[in-house]
Amino acid sequence: MPQGKIKRLVADRGFGFIEGDGGDLFFHHSEVQGTSFEELHEGQMVDYVVGRGKKGPCATEVKVA
Repeated sequence: MPQGKIKRLVADRGFGFIEGDGGDLFFHHSEVQGTSFEELHEGQMVDYVVGRGKKGPCATEVKVA
């Protein structure tokens, strides 16, 4: 499972971006597992799975590392 750092959170819109080895990936609040989206913060390390979204690759199954 890849690991990355939360680069940016847009809390009022419910999404963010993870900085990983393959570049930045979008993630939606519905993909956060084991904690709530509101508890995440920029710079935090997370594990994720790379999936396909409407606009290209995105992060799914996002969990705090």
